[in-house]
Amino acid sequence: MLHSKTNIKKMKKIVSIVLAAFFLLAVKTNVNAQTKMGYVSLQEFIQAMPEFKKADTALSDFRSALAQQYEDMKKELDEQQNFFDSKDTAKFTKAQLELKRKSFGELYVKVQQFQQQASEQMQQKQQELYAPVQKKAVDAIQTVAKENGYTFVLQKEALYAYPAADDLLPLVKKKLGLK
Repeated sequence: MLHSKTNIKKMKKIVSIVLAAFFLLAVKTNVNAQTKMGYVSLQEFIQAMPEFKKADTALSDFRSALAQQYEDMKKELDEQQNFFDSKDTAKFTKAQLELKRKSFGELYVKVQQFQQQASEQMQQKQQELYAPVQKKAVDAIQTVAKENGYTFVLQKEALYAYPAADDLLPLVKKKLGLK
């Protein structure tokens, strides 16, 4: 779930930028028009979407698979380390021990590389799974804003002080049939 919160923060930042651009465009084209402001909790909206729940479950399953693979590799590494710590090494020739040390070193490097690759794979998978959810959320917010005549829609979590505005979360949820 930690990755989900991190991704939601990233999504909030991207949506804020998109909304700011929308805001600037609206100001330029509608300087004399009456402004209607609203806000929405993007985090709450995205977490209510069934697509987010599916993506979160898929990411969790992927994380578990990577963790299991890492544990298997680590177990093999620990077994080889235990061999060198035991008295069984006296039974082997110098050449055999050298081959076992080389094998241990290669496995150690492989485990280190796996950790880095797993982290990169997690980030890639997270982006792959959450990008469509984020796009759908932003599209729904923009559609609701346009249909209801809102000039500005701000991200609720990013506001500290603001003039009176409407919370669009119920309208956006209704648009996608969410409760």
